[in-house]
Amino acid sequence: MIDFRYHLVSLISVFLALAVGIILGAGPLQEAIGDQLTDQVEALRAERIELSEDLVETESELADQNAYALAAGAELVDGSLEGVTVAVVDAEGVADTVEADVVNQLEAAGARIVAQASLTDAWTSAEDAVLRGTVADGQREQLEDMVGEDDTTSAVLGAALGLALTEPDPQAPGVRSDRSAELYELMSRVGLVESRFEPSGPADAVLLLAGSPADDEATSDTDRAEVPDDVDAVAVVSALQETAQDVVVAGPTTTEGELVADVRADEDAASRVSTVNGTERAVMRLNVPLALAARLVDEVGHYGFEEDAVVVPPAVELPDEEDGTAGAGTTVGDADAEADADAGDGGDS
Repeated sequence: MIDFRYHLVSLISVFLALAVGIILGAGPLQEAIGDQLTDQVEALRAERIELSEDLVETESELADQNAYALAAGAELVDGSLEGVTVAVVDAEGVADTVEADVVNQLEAAGARIVAQASLTDAWTSAEDAVLRGTVADGQREQLEDMVGEDDTTSAVLGAALGLALTEPDPQAPGVRSDRSAELYELMSRVGLVESRFEPSGPADAVLLLAGSPADDEATSDTDRAEVPDDVDAVAVVSALQETAQDVVVAGPTTTEGELVADVRADEDAASRVSTVNGTERAVMRLNVPLALAARLVDEVGHYGFEEDAVVVPPAVELPDEEDGTAGAGTTVGDADAEADADAGDGGDS
């Protein structure tokens, strides 16, 4: 049994230890502890200053590298789309500044923008499912040369959009066909398309601009779960490619569920439609005209910093309408090689 003397000894020990600690802390150890803490604070302050200076230097170097990339890229882009007509379609509420810069890049490359439009929420909202079905069913007969009986609503609407933007008049290639004008007017009237300016002529290529990823992950997941059964964005893009022939989808750094990522994840669509990501960065927007130029000579690719993408599209030479010096699918390197081979053959003969 523990008696009072045990408790007394324990209390005395505790107070002795406390007294020794106070004496040592206020005496011989005070200066050592203070010096050690001071040294640590000074070391942390010096490290923080060094990190701040490194950050400023890194940001300066990055700014210089971006400036160089933009300047060098502008030289590469210049003239890459000379004489090409392009329709720009905002598919997902792209920021005005991003879209304006992309259009500027296309025009700097020599392209002529013949249409600039936006797809409305009616393409995806559950409330507009009947509208989509009615429009698609009404156009199947008119588009029987382009769509099949079993094609989905999304596929029919994608095909109609492609024809509305690109089909020329057979008798006047620089003029839109009657079917093209009628389809675009219908899609505008029913609220599927809103125009910045209506098509002024048939487009040689179509650029689909995708928007930024949703900030609220929970909201994004909910929206994806509520996508109507008749909505298939990849089917729209694939059908658009089928009728327009040359389509590029460009958007921000890809995340699951975004349009660029969905196209790349679909084996068939990825083999026929080119994509560009990273459009939130000015330097990556330079890839858009280069990707369009490559697509016009049948070079399909996916461009960006992801593992499944190439950083920069290949340099290509578009066909010359006057003398046909470069044909479809001919890159600059291929054209030079063919020229050398022809020269060699001429020397042998």
